[in-house]
Amino acid sequence: MAAPSPRPGIMDIKPYVGGESAVAGVDRVLKLSSNEGALGPSPKVMAAVAAMTAEMHRYPDGGATRLRKALATRWGLDAERIVCGAGSDELLALLVKAYVGPGDEVVYSQHGFLMYAIATKACGGVPVTAPETDLVADVDNLLAAVTDKTRIVFLANPNNPTGTYLPADEVKRLRAGLRDDILLVIDAAYAEFVSKNDYTPGVELVDAGDNTIMCRTFSKMYALGGMRLGWAYGPANIVGVLNRVRGPFNVSSAALVAGEAALEDTAFADLCKSHNDYWLPWITAELRKLGLGLTDSVGNFILVRFPKEAGKDAAAADAFLRSRGIIVRGMVGYGLGDWLRISIGTGEENQLVVQALAEFVGQGK
Repeated sequence: MAAPSPRPGIMDIKPYVGGESAVAGVDRVLKLSSNEGALGPSPKVMAAVAAMTAEMHRYPDGGATRLRKALATRWGLDAERIVCGAGSDELLALLVKAYVGPGDEVVYSQHGFLMYAIATKACGGVPVTAPETDLVADVDNLLAAVTDKTRIVFLANPNNPTGTYLPADEVKRLRAGLRDDILLVIDAAYAEFVSKNDYTPGVELVDAGDNTIMCRTFSKMYALGGMRLGWAYGPANIVGVLNRVRGPFNVSSAALVAGEAALEDTAFADLCKSHNDYWLPWITAELRKLGLGLTDSVGNFILVRFPKEAGKDAAAADAFLRSRGIIVRGMVGYGLGDWLRISIGTGEENQLVVQALAEFVGQGK
């Protein structure tokens, strides 16, 4: 008897693999593979989650009403045009589900987030990548990749895993160059870390029309990756679509409470930003002193290039770090086999990574 068969294309998907958390035989592990918040969640968040445990038998507010109001207040937005999800991953996938069908195309930059392709293939769509220039998204190349079949263009800004970004004028030029019926999705998961004067997460483009949406997350700056909480801000027509295709209770009560508390604790968020502002340039400078190549990351991670020579390459560096209990992220899946992505950790973790890599390249004591 034949077993049930999935739709064509499903088995062509390579499942997403998250950053590892353990190394066999190592007691103390430094996990710097998933761009998680270096300082963990706010103490106020932990207290708020602990206080709600007696209500776990109650369904959550399906409309995320209080959290949407808190987000609107924090960022000066219209709460009616905000929708929350189980991480921004869910919202990105729902946008593809709603707007892409078999044979439709989704465009994104060459080294963009892997979930764009996975979500597209799951809907029978065709992922199309546009070449980057010096590991930065290239607007002209993105526009050149658009065809009559294009339905969505994803722009991760800043991009993961490169850490690079496009200034606001370039994102505006991208939107202006797209057909009106193409949805531009600005994935601004790392927006809170950016300090550049020419950067915006894209709110002004959302407000300018009915074909652009911005997605954000609580997983990075607010260190709530385990809670799975994200949000999107878009025009009423697109938010209405998302509210029709999402689950009725897609965000848990614990996540809703955690998100509200995280937004209220602005002092802790400021501390996390200051921490990253100090350690990102520090570790970048230290690794460049070792002769390693890095992109100019504006996120909470760095992308480090290693020589191709056996024993000095990225795979050897990864193995060396693991032998010392340090887990970083290999980039083969992104077509960046010579690179490793390293999250910004605590001060001690950052120093230990630099010391280990100095030993690896032969400059350690």
